[in-house]
Amino acid sequence: MENKKISILYVDDEENNLFSFRATFRLKYNVFTAISGAKAIELVKSNPIDIIITDQRMPEMTGVEFLEEIIKIDAAPMRILLTGYADMAAVVDAVNKGKIFHYLNKPWSETELDQTIQRAYEVYTERQKIIETNAQLETSNDQLEFMLRQKLLS
Repeated sequence: MENKKISILYVDDEENNLFSFRATFRLKYNVFTAISGAKAIELVKSNPIDIIITDQRMPEMTGVEFLEEIIKIDAAPMRILLTGYADMAAVVDAVNKGKIFHYLNKPWSETELDQTIQRAYEVYTERQKIIETNAQLETSNDQLEFMLRQKLLS
């Protein structure tokens, strides 16, 4: 898991922002971009995504609505919300409904966004390790229960 390029999905209804994000981060990360929540959902269904960064203000589906849908499909990716407006209601909504990891103002700064991605990925890998450990513990527990039953029957 150490040498794997972090897969990031950036969602924004402004094409210039998608180009800018890709140009800034394509060498460092495995970058996916989507111009709408609907297109982004399709990408999440067909690609392993570690981190999702979405704009809040988009037509058809807001960033928070999009993140709520994503959680139903795959709750694992870390979620970061961007908004160009000091829209506290959207931020509160995002924290409560979209279960976001972090909130950033637009326009984003490359350094701040990169640091946020790094922190989000650290949390993501820790969560994945916990899930793996729990699965291993469940398997061990099942094996022990089986062995105990065999012993009790003999």
